[in-house]
Amino acid sequence: MSDTTSAQAVGPEKHYHDQLAQGIFQIQRCTSCSKSVFYPRVVCPHCGSDQLEWFEPSGKGTVYSTTVVRRKPEHGGDYNVALIDLEEGVRMMSRVEGVSPDDVAIGMAVQAGVIDTKEGKLVVFNKA
Repeated sequence: MSDTTSAQAVGPEKHYHDQLAQGIFQIQRCTSCSKSVFYPRVVCPHCGSDQLEWFEPSGKGTVYSTTVVRRKPEHGGDYNVALIDLEEGVRMMSRVEGVSPDDVAIGMAVQAGVIDTKEGKLVVFNKA
C-alpha cells in the first residue's frame, strides 16, 4: 500500500490495509446474518447491521470472470484481471499468477496469497 493510500484510508478500510501490510488477508462477517462482506464496510450490505467482525478467509476461490490486459514487453507484458468468488461468498477483483494470462479460465480453482509489490502488499491468487 502506498503512503498516500494509508494516509487516506479510515475505519474498516484502514484496518484492512493495516492487516494486509502485515501479510494478513482478512474480510468481514456480519454477526447478525452470518454473511461475509468484502470490500470493508461499516454496515452489512445484506441486513443493515453494524455488527461486523474480522476473520481470515480460507482463501479458496473460483474464477468468476477474467480478461487479459495487453501490454508491450518493455512495460511488463500481458497480465490478467479476474473476479474471484471466495468460498465464503464474497467476490473480489485481483489477478491469477503462476499461469499464462491466456490460460486463466472461468471456473478455475484458485488460492489466495499476499505478495509484496513496490506499492505495498496485495492479495493475488494462484491456481489451486
